[in-house]
Amino acid sequence: MAERRGGRFRQRMRTTLDLIRANPTGRVTLKILISVAGAIVVTVGIALIPLPGPGWLLVIAGLGIWAVEFHWARRLLAFTRRHVHRWTRWATTRPLPVRLALGSVGLVFVGTVVWLSLKYSLGIDVVAQALHYLATH
Repeated sequence: MAERRGGRFRQRMRTTLDLIRANPTGRVTLKILISVAGAIVVTVGIALIPLPGPGWLLVIAGLGIWAVEFHWARRLLAFTRRHVHRWTRWATTRPLPVRLALGSVGLVFVGTVVWLSLKYSLGIDVVAQALHYLATH
């Protein structure tokens, strides 16, 4: 049922976009709106990449917005999907110790990014404060 609804929505969206593209003014306006919306989402995503959160997800979402109108974005999005699926498939077929090691490396990376972000953006050195706390208590 949900699959049928999604198919209907996509078909309705395609029809609407085709109607907009049929008019020269609509085509240019659509291209400009898609360009600006995609650029805003990608820019916010790139700004959020060093922070914990949905940075890469927003970059990919911005690519998805651009893919509505631009062939190069569709190709790049397909390339990204292919490699993410390949990486996921590879990681899930590894033995548990390898998956734990991959997860640990990911956690260390995210922790380092959070620490550096706090230290250099807000001037809060969490490691120094923790060491100071341990030394005084």
